Formats: sequence, structure tokens, C-alpha cells
Amino acid sequence: MLRLGIDIDGTVTAAETFVPYLNKSFGLNITLEDIKQYDLTTILNINQEEFWKWMDHHEPTIYQQAPTAPYAKQVLNEWNDTHQLIYITARRKHLEELTYKWFHENKVSYHHIDLVGTHDKLSAAKNHEIDIFFEDKHDNAVMLAEELCIPVLLFDAPYNRDPIPNNVIRISNWLEAKTWVNHFWNQDKQSNKMILP
Repeated sequence: MLRLGIDIDGTVTAAETFVPYLNKSFGLNITLEDIKQYDLTTILNINQEEFWKWMDHHEPTIYQQAPTAPYAKQVLNEWNDTHQLIYITARRKHLEELTYKWFHENKVSYHHIDLVGTHDKLSAAKNHEIDIFFEDKHDNAVMLAEELCIPVLLFDAPYNRDPIPNNVIRISNWLEAKTWVNHFWNQDKQSNKMILP
């Protein structure tokens, strides 16, 4: 059984979730392809304080209504009996009840959800002894892969296309994630068999 560390926003939820809200609030007409950086303040032409004021107001609605990413529910529910599904998210603690409610309403499997309140997920991933991480934020993926020496599957998006090290694997969707993880798991089981007496 693998212990899977899984980011939520832009990974389990669709990468374009925020776009309609940004367009409506800021009078824009952008698509996901226009978002080339994870930090939205540049494209919105606002500072961090203004951004977080906007987030405080809109976060609950955005997260409540967030659609699942393609194939996420299917793959995660298939893994429910074979792997530990441990969600590690930068969402803040006051969003915990809302987050659990979203998982229940969308019927997405989980074993544990850890709202760390920061993009630094390293200590949480260590504490949960994660074997593979799933992420959409480029610097998070690189840091987790390099510090923990684990594979990180990076869900491709326009805002995360900087170069990546070997143990960060760029994928397009959850079906690709499933293929990669199943291959990794089968290899792992084979290597364990080989060292058994």
C-alpha cells in the first residue's frame, strides 16, 4: 500500500476553477492559458494584501462549487482500497468543515485531510511518510521531490512549465497518474519480492 500525498486545488479540483471568479470580480476576459504564473497578483494588477482580501471574501464559494478535475474522482475512488489517500493542502484551517463537506458531496474518497495553511507542505509530507506526491505548484513539486527523494507527479498547467528535475513527472490528467502509479507500485512489489528470502 502506497501513502499518496495529494494537493487539492488545481490537482483534485479543475485547474480553471478560479478563472470565472477572477473574470467577474476584476472585469477580465482571461482563460487558464493566460495564467502563466502561480501568483495571481501580476495578472490582476493588485498587491498581496488586496489579493488576500479578495480571497477571504470569495474562497468559501469557490471551494464549495469547485468542479473535480477530469478522471480525479474515478481514479481516487479506485485507489481507496489499495492506497492511503492523504490530502495535504495550503487551505487554511477555517476552511476545514467546508473542505470535508466538498469531499462528501462530490463522493471523492479520502483517508485523511491536512489543511496546513501554507504552501510549505514539506513537514506534513514527512510526518505522513508520503511515498508519492501529487501537486500543481511548480516550486512545491521540486522542493518535495528534492527534499524527500520521492517522485512527485506535477499536473501540467500554464503556470507551472518551468524546468523540472528527474523525479518530478509532468502529467496531463488522472488517467496518466493512474498508469504511472500502478507501474511504480508493481515495480515496487516486484523489488520487494526479490529481496524476500
